[in-house]
Order: sequence, then structure tokens, then C-alpha cells
Amino acid sequence: MHSEDLLARALIGLARGLARLPRPVMRALAHPIALFSYVAVPRRRKVALANLAVAFPQWTSARRAQVARAHFVDFVISLIDRFALWEGPVSRLEALVKASGWEHLEGALARGPVIVLAPHFLGMDAGGLLISARIPVVSVYAQQKSQYLTDAMTRGRARFPNTSLVLRNEGLRAVLRHMRKGKTLYLLPDMDLGARDAVFVPFFDVEAATVTTVSRLARMTGAQVVPTATRMVGDAYALEIYPAWEGFAQSDPHAAARAMNRFIEERIREMPSQYLWTHRRYKTRPDGAPPLYPGS
Repeated sequence: MHSEDLLARALIGLARGLARLPRPVMRALAHPIALFSYVAVPRRRKVALANLAVAFPQWTSARRAQVARAHFVDFVISLIDRFALWEGPVSRLEALVKASGWEHLEGALARGPVIVLAPHFLGMDAGGLLISARIPVVSVYAQQKSQYLTDAMTRGRARFPNTSLVLRNEGLRAVLRHMRKGKTLYLLPDMDLGARDAVFVPFFDVEAATVTTVSRLARMTGAQVVPTATRMVGDAYALEIYPAWEGFAQSDPHAAARAMNRFIEERIREMPSQYLWTHRRYKTRPDGAPPLYPGS
């Protein structure tokens, strides 16, 4: 067994064990685990702090460090919760995740194909699972370094029979096949995947490689884009569904990408510790621009 699989097996076993504990106990244990990770994984800590410096330059370094630590805690709790939601009874999913604005999704579905835009907030799996419990969904996932982790993720995310998962490298054709069968696309399009099929538009006033997948698929299918954000609220999750974007499919790729980034920025300001700050969002730089991350 590869070392990545051994590590993944150990971490998943720990997460599964913690997920079975009473929630107050689980949350209490998650804090020291997260704070240990904050110290023990300096590469991710430095990425988070660099991203926060871009997003919130007006903050002091102490405040950014405070939010970064809170992010690690939220991340660990959300990771443990994934196994409770992926593998636990459906009643637990319904109890932990509440949706508001469902009428916006229903209204869009009544008019035709739908793309649900789901930025990388830490509750994204909770929100996506609730949606897939109610309607047929297709989503895109990435192969992880550990096959054991990939298998656990795909089993969890596809626990409901009307859910389909497509590997990112299978391309848009595979996604289109499922959408043409009436499935709603649950799409997480706010990662830096390189310059291919991307445009450089501002994200917190810094040019970021932003994929054009959302606008391309909207044009190809006539789908409406329904933006969402799933928040961790107290001891539960709140999936907020917003009205479909008007005229998004007709926007040019740059305008569409800017609109998407502005929406994500607004939601980040509402819950700054809950965005995936450990992702190198500015890894791909415009020609001549210096690297943003230490050591990159």
C-alpha cells in the first residue's frame, strides 16, 4: 500500500471515530487537532495567511492569523462532519443541514437545465449532499493522491442513487451527457486549475486565473445558474440558495467570471474563516507577475 493510502486510511479512521461521538465532544476534540495542524503543516498555514493578506490587506497580521486559526478549526470540524453525512442515516443529514431559498432552485428547474454554483466554502459537501438527496445531480471531482481517499469521497458524495460523479479529466462531454438526461450540475468552479480554459479577472483586486466552465456550459445548454453558499452556523449547516443570475449565459467569459468572483467575495466577507484559504488560488500568475506564495 502506498504511503499516501496509509496516511489517508489513518486519518479517515480517526475522522470516522470522531464523527460517531456526541457533537459537543467531537467539537471539543477538533480544536486541539486543528491547532496542532496549524503549527505542524506550515505550507498550508503560509498559503492561508498569504491569501488572507490579499483579501484583507486592511487587517493586522494578528487578525489574519486569528482568522487562519479559526479556519483550521472550521476545516477539521467540516471534515469530520463529512463522514457523519456521507455514511450516517439520512435523518442526520436532514437534521444537520437546513436549506433556505429552495424556491429559487425549484423555479429554475421548472424552466429548464440548472447549474448550481457552489464555491469552496467548508460546508460545500453538506449543501451538495442535501441537494442530491432531493433531486438528480451530477458533479465533478478530482482524483486525489490517495486512491483510498478518492474512493471514500466518491462513495460518500454519490450515496444517493440519482447522483453521478464525473472525473475532472473526463471533460465537459461527460458532464453534458448527464445534464441532457435531466440532472442538475453541482459545480465548484473557483479553484486555480491553470491558464487553460481560464481568464484572468480580479479576485479581491488581484488578477486570478478563473475558469470559464460555468458560462461555457450555460451557453451550451441554456442552463440557468443558481448560486449557493453553505455556512457552518453554530452546530449545524445552512444552505442558502440565491435567485438565478439573469442573462449569465449571454455574458462574455470575462464578465461572467468577474460576476462569479464578486459573488464569492461578498460571501467570504460574511464568513471569512469558512473559505478554503489553504488552496493556492493565485498559483497561476499573469505573464511577468511575481509569485504570490512563499517558496513558489
